[in-house]
Amino acid sequence: MTTTTGRERRAPVRPTGQERTFSADELIVSKTDPRGIITYANDVFLRVGAFERHEVIGQPHNLIRHPDMPKAVFKLLWDTVSSGRELFAYVNNLAADGANYWVLAHITPSLDRSGRIVGYHSNRRRPHPEGVRAASALYDRLLAEERRHSGGRAAVEASSALLAQLLAERGVSYEEFVWSIVPEEV
Repeated sequence: MTTTTGRERRAPVRPTGQERTFSADELIVSKTDPRGIITYANDVFLRVGAFERHEVIGQPHNLIRHPDMPKAVFKLLWDTVSSGRELFAYVNNLAADGANYWVLAHITPSLDRSGRIVGYHSNRRRPHPEGVRAASALYDRLLAEERRHSGGRAAVEASSALLAQLLAERGVSYEEFVWSIVPEEV
């Protein structure tokens, strides 16, 4: 199968359960066009994700989407950045070899001089384990809700509603939740 860019798509990757990490002083960086097609990936992205550069450039960024990430979080992410705002998020990514790696992502829209979105830029840091545990607990609830629904759209709507409800119960936005689970010493 090929993409619109003519590049070969990899076969679906199955998670192995092996978790990978990276150093606290490293940043995973990628850039995409407005449709989410990767236009740049730094060496840390390639190493941690077990990719060669030619395997990612021209591919959809969801190439690294882990199946244990709730669709509601990605809907929130896209809704936020496509409206021109930045977002911080805990994300569990899937490497080419099936390993997973958690990141604290900062995603921003890239604008041209007229303020039109021309792409997206993401910097990812190594998250603190306490933050990962808290995000995982929330994401497990969202995934359970998604699995209760047979259709993709219904699953996203249901888990998005649950996410909104759980955040409202805490009296926080998603980004406030993200920062509330980062230990103060970080």
